[in-house]
Amino acid sequence: MMPVIDPDPSLEKNDEGTVRAHYWEMLPDEELLESFLKDIFENHWQGIVFGPLIEGAAYEWKCPSRPKKVALFDGYLTVHFGTGGHFHLCIGENKGSESHPTPEDLKKRRRPSRARIFRKLDPEGAPISWGFEMVNGADEPMIAIFFPSPFLTDDDQIADEPDFSRLAIWRSVARTWLGREVEVIDETGKGFAAFKR
Repeated sequence: MMPVIDPDPSLEKNDEGTVRAHYWEMLPDEELLESFLKDIFENHWQGIVFGPLIEGAAYEWKCPSRPKKVALFDGYLTVHFGTGGHFHLCIGENKGSESHPTPEDLKKRRRPSRARIFRKLDPEGAPISWGFEMVNGADEPMIAIFFPSPFLTDDDQIADEPDFSRLAIWRSVARTWLGREVEVIDETGKGFAAFKR
């Protein structure tokens, strides 16, 4: 069973009607999100950049190593890097303990209300960014994960020329989770070179 609601993307358009992004909505289901996030962090950890993107701040971290453990407990997925730290994401029902049950309003707020795989487009309609994002029940950002871009280098610099081999993670995710094979559109962009100073 595919974890997306529809294998065809929904389109986000700007005020002029230009398509700005393709979104594949995932069911915010604990079992599916656990499988997806385990796949990303256990199999693609070397290439991703992740963190919360909130109004006024963007945290973009790289994994210090392959996670030592990715485990689910009481609705929270923990991704633990050993001495490199860890983080928790609520992806299911957080019940709390028998003596301290989680209040219903907090359960609803903590759970993801939306999870989606994305492909963002430049003003000409060519892909420029690929990844995943998830928000909680209050529509607050929980995590954004960016897959390697052909327009950036490993050390996060703007590439002189696109390296489309860097789409390997996107193509793996698209094949595994969206049932989509390689698409020509992903190699049509010019990237960030125009923004170089």
